[in-house]
Amino acid sequence: MALTGTAQPTPAELAHGRNKAEASAVAERLPPLLLAAERIAATVEQGVHGRRRTGPGEVFWQYRPYYPGDELKRLDWRASAKTDKLYLRQLEWSASQSVYLWCDLSPSMAYASRRDLPTKAARAQVLALALSNVLARAGERVGLLGHPEPPSAGRNVTERLAERLFVDARDPENAPSLPPPADLPAHAHALLISDFLSPLDELQAVIARLAGRNIHGHLLQVLDPAEQSMPFTGRVRFLGLEREGDMLTSRAETIREQYIARLAAHQDAMRDLARHAGWSMTVHVTDSPAAASVLALYQWLAADRRLRR
Repeated sequence: MALTGTAQPTPAELAHGRNKAEASAVAERLPPLLLAAERIAATVEQGVHGRRRTGPGEVFWQYRPYYPGDELKRLDWRASAKTDKLYLRQLEWSASQSVYLWCDLSPSMAYASRRDLPTKAARAQVLALALSNVLARAGERVGLLGHPEPPSAGRNVTERLAERLFVDARDPENAPSLPPPADLPAHAHALLISDFLSPLDELQAVIARLAGRNIHGHLLQVLDPAEQSMPFTGRVRFLGLEREGDMLTSRAETIREQYIARLAAHQDAMRDLARHAGWSMTVHVTDSPAAASVLALYQWLAADRRLRR
């Protein structure tokens, strides 16, 4: 007797189907994020001039007058012959550097207090990708901290980083709140983006580990506006997103001043940790323009580089 029925898929076929579905989900989310990052990068580039600063390179930048003490071999005799002054030929800085980015994608970053606001995780990813876009256009090498791929330059850097960030974002429950140990090359730059609401001793250990390898770093704290001002009133239950437990208060407004003071003290302590390591720190709130923070990050990187070359 012949049997009829539907053939069952093999485990390999099931795995292939899951991977294909996940890839499709990632592909659907990539364009909006990349488009937002591209718009921000284009805005930022209007406020900067690429890597145009003096330094070792081969591309002519500008002439400047000769001052006593300047090296005579840098004089441009042809330009000087046209006037009664001596001029030096300056070249544009052209040596690239490695910049490592890290985004906190843990459960606490999934918070948004209003529907018209992005989550902290979404804004962190847009900030990282927009900065990588600007840096890649300027010829810098960009990579993700915690990933085995070395930093790279080129037109497709931002797309590659976006794909890796989306893969990381698929499992927020197991995502770390602070960067994992990584063997970065000395004198590289690291940008860490998080809400940094972790215990200070854990953050101090991360900074010390990286600064001990002469990594030049910056902390970008991303917060929701409600986390800045604590606007809640009346009976409110605060839910811990990372197993901290819940808290119920009958009059939330009575703890507002205490909360704001605790947050300010935490941020001051973070700035102290950063300053002692030769790092820096800024705060971005998700209801503020992303372009302003990206421009500040780019300027920090450019200024830090000029000071250290």
